[in-house]
Amino acid sequence: MSDASTRGPGEGRIAPEELRSHRWFGTDGLRSFSHRARTRQLGYLPEEHLGKPVVAVLNTWSDINPCHAHLRDRAQAVKRGVWQAGGFPLEFPVSTLSETFQKPTPMLYRNLLAMETEELLRSYPVDGAVLLGGCDKSTPALLMGAASVDLPTVFVPAGPMLPGHWRDEVLGSGTDMWKYWDERRAGTIGDCEMAELENGLARSPGHCMTMGTASTLTAAAEVLGVTLPGASSVPAVDSGHERMAAASGLRIVDLVMRRVTLSRILTPEAYEDAVATVLALGGSTNAVIHLIAMAGRSGVKLTLDDFDRIARTVPVLADLRPGGRYLMEDFHFAGGLPGFLGRLTDVLHLDRPTVAHDTLREQLDGAQVHNSAVIRERSDPLAGEGGVAVLRGNLCPDGAVIKHIAAEPRLLRHTGPAVVFDDYRELQRTIDDPTLALTPDHVLVLRNAGPQGGPGMPEYGMLPIPAYLLKQGVRDMVRISDARMSGTSYGACVLHIAPESFVGGPLALVRTGDLITLDVGARLLRLEVDDEELERRRAAWSPPPTRYGRGYGALYQDQITQADTGCDFAFLARQGEVPDPYAG
Repeated sequence: MSDASTRGPGEGRIAPEELRSHRWFGTDGLRSFSHRARTRQLGYLPEEHLGKPVVAVLNTWSDINPCHAHLRDRAQAVKRGVWQAGGFPLEFPVSTLSETFQKPTPMLYRNLLAMETEELLRSYPVDGAVLLGGCDKSTPALLMGAASVDLPTVFVPAGPMLPGHWRDEVLGSGTDMWKYWDERRAGTIGDCEMAELENGLARSPGHCMTMGTASTLTAAAEVLGVTLPGASSVPAVDSGHERMAAASGLRIVDLVMRRVTLSRILTPEAYEDAVATVLALGGSTNAVIHLIAMAGRSGVKLTLDDFDRIARTVPVLADLRPGGRYLMEDFHFAGGLPGFLGRLTDVLHLDRPTVAHDTLREQLDGAQVHNSAVIRERSDPLAGEGGVAVLRGNLCPDGAVIKHIAAEPRLLRHTGPAVVFDDYRELQRTIDDPTLALTPDHVLVLRNAGPQGGPGMPEYGMLPIPAYLLKQGVRDMVRISDARMSGTSYGACVLHIAPESFVGGPLALVRTGDLITLDVGARLLRLEVDDEELERRRAAWSPPPTRYGRGYGALYQDQITQADTGCDFAFLARQGEVPDPYAG
């Protein structure tokens, strides 16, 4: 870490002619003349931008992304802060990845937004960036792209929506959707109740207010040090959210002037702390894939084994749905992430910098917890070790994950016969067929739902339980797939099996009736079939046809890596120099 990253404001500040944007605007040449003339065409005076840090405000707002519906206004707050600090903000619309509407899954397009982020920041006359996102894939995508460019950067989380309400119940988006949909299938509630739930589940802009993928990844961004303190839990419609956005605009100008680039923040220690935090929050299994990919863009090697190693050293202290009882607004007013991290200081690297402070230690100084029911004491954890376990075995030689704190304990050590579904549509068509004669002991297996097979590794992993078992009171079964699942979901769901079945992983060889053993304590997932039989099945297996003949999908299927290495594109994940463009 260079001295520049630890200097206070006003020390060692960059000269105007050292700004990256100076190459576009400040030289005596035809191109620079043209750039200035076109800036006048935009209506800007010379004194508004010349010699000032140019800040890109990347905005994932759109009319079809409810999680980001307020970001058009928040971008204005960011710009206000940049102006106040003496910078020049420029807003760039970038891809909106709506978890709610985009099919087959926004995971298919995470790397597209990462590419867009990288190339916009690299090709335009900008000195720093403020990134606005929060819906699941937008956080890792924006940070992956920004890490590859390595400019001063601040992330502004979209923030959680307000709690849902139905009659006398407080609802959590996603979590209670899955819950009440099962109740409808079980026949315990009807269409009238579902209509009421439809109106009460999501009451405001903002991402899911449970500790789903969105909250998990914005919390990861905060502990990585790329947001202002406490930013990840501010409710989207709280006035404090607008103030946080404006303060982020103020901060980015200072970071540019002090040359604090993103690589000074995204260190190996920062990623270790992000893993520890995600596990102690009982966060989404999706964070495993995204943090591995983000770390790779930072030149940091992060593996499944790191997650499992760290999981054994941290307790779960956040009593948040889907693994607990409370919602993100409760967490925010209980102390937010600063208060939460204050109870984990013994496992954190406190002497690393953040965008807001010289050290994380300084950032956490004075942080308090105001409600120990929401943010538990170390002596009273929700679980004794981190909420995600990494499994190995002959069914997942490159690993699989399970969020075991969200599963029924009786299923964490289980052997049962498999019932295999070759794709999700087949599963939907047949799962309620009583002739399958499924029992609570069966292991539901879905294949061809991974990075290649999905395509895009959709959130199919919370496989539905047959309606006739739901009516008998069954609410959890062991379910296994190469898919992902929503971070708001729950159950004994084994996910991210690698390598996936579509490329010939062992999951492709499972047959209905095979016994499968899950033992979370032993970190084991095993197909109880001998090696000779598996080799016979492998010899008879043939790969399915590719899905895309052209377009982005063809690039995706050619370059996507497996879940255990982050599902990045191979040509983006590899290390290598990319020259800054010549602006003259």
